[in-house]
Amino acid sequence: MTPPPRMDIPMAELEALLERAKAEPLSDADYATLKAALTTLGYLTELLEDRTTTLQRLRHLLFGARTETTRTVLPVAPAAEVEPAAAPPGDAVPPAPRPGHGRNGVQTYAGARQVQVPHTTFQAGDRCPECQKGKVYPQREPAFLVRVVGQAPLGATVYTLERFRCNLCGEVFTAAPPAGVGREKYDASAGSMIAVLKYGSGVPFHRLAQLQGSLGIPVPAATQWEIVAE
Repeated sequence: MTPPPRMDIPMAELEALLERAKAEPLSDADYATLKAALTTLGYLTELLEDRTTTLQRLRHLLFGARTETTRTVLPVAPAAEVEPAAAPPGDAVPPAPRPGHGRNGVQTYAGARQVQVPHTTFQAGDRCPECQKGKVYPQREPAFLVRVVGQAPLGATVYTLERFRCNLCGEVFTAAPPAGVGREKYDASAGSMIAVLKYGSGVPFHRLAQLQGSLGIPVPAATQWEIVAE
């Protein structure tokens, strides 16, 4: 059903129209007003029967945007001006989300460490413990849990390498570091982070040095300059 034109018909006017209908035949203007009200009622009934119609969409169709007044958006009465028909519900454009809501979808955490957590209770084909009749199978979309933790801008790892010494010749044998761990103290990613903080976010070397020192991972300002220069 095509949405009817918006009309501003106060409830008092409809009640007065009904009272006039008791005493005399309806005029052309009263007939048009009553027909518009009945058409709107039928259209709203169809919208309510459609399960895809949301309350927000219904409010938008009835009252328009919040910045618009009813008298501006829905002019009419006998000498009314009729606006063009509103867009069908399927073509309604959803309002843009308000900024500052602080909620980010899991897809925005592209730099987060990803951990796969298997279910410890079920396997594909196990019997459902709820109904005891069906079988459970893994879903295509898993559930997501995002945990944001605090950490220093520059992290550090201390590798304790076990050593053995010969009691006769005095030769010392040190365990090899894990694969991928170089011998240099500062990784290339540390230099990149310092450069981003300094020249991308405006964090001075001395301020970063204070922050790192308070978090137990000291990186002096002079050392930062040398790393970035290199």
